[in-house]
Amino acid sequence: MEIISERLRLRTVENEDLEKIHYLLMCPETALFNPSGHPNGIGDTAQMVKTWSEQEKESEDRKNYTFYIETIVGAEFVGLIDISIVKVKYRNSEVWFKLVPEMWNKGYATEALKRIIEFGFRQLNLHRIEAGCAVENIASYKIMEKVGMIREAHRRKILPLKDGWSDNYEYAILDQDYLD
Repeated sequence: MEIISERLRLRTVENEDLEKIHYLLMCPETALFNPSGHPNGIGDTAQMVKTWSEQEKESEDRKNYTFYIETIVGAEFVGLIDISIVKVKYRNSEVWFKLVPEMWNKGYATEALKRIIEFGFRQLNLHRIEAGCAVENIASYKIMEKVGMIREAHRRKILPLKDGWSDNYEYAILDQDYLD
């Protein structure tokens, strides 16, 4: 599966992507606001890559879509983005994204998130797409706001980060917000 935007290609994760994805997941900057922290070695990353690469083989009941993000020109690795249907009956999903630090501040996260939201509403027929981030993760919540997501909640001390418990902002966008 492949999704194209103006400058980016979002494609199925492949086993050949292991080294680049491991680099992304091991970057201290990308783990800063991640409750999971770093993988415990390349074996853990390999298992994640295997799971993500096999998603496309799932039936019509597929619920998880993890994409490898690369530039169209030069096929440079940008990061990962995921949309997962968490409540099928209610057509609700969650989205997350993670970019290599070298690709920050270029508008790639905003572009990829816009395209994933479009995919969620137009192809997956979702009603609601949610995302969250630590309140200290200013770049992430600014991206969510740029694409039209609305801050709906401020949850206190819910994220177990490396430096202790962090508050979390929760965002969402509805099909009616996007399609109108």
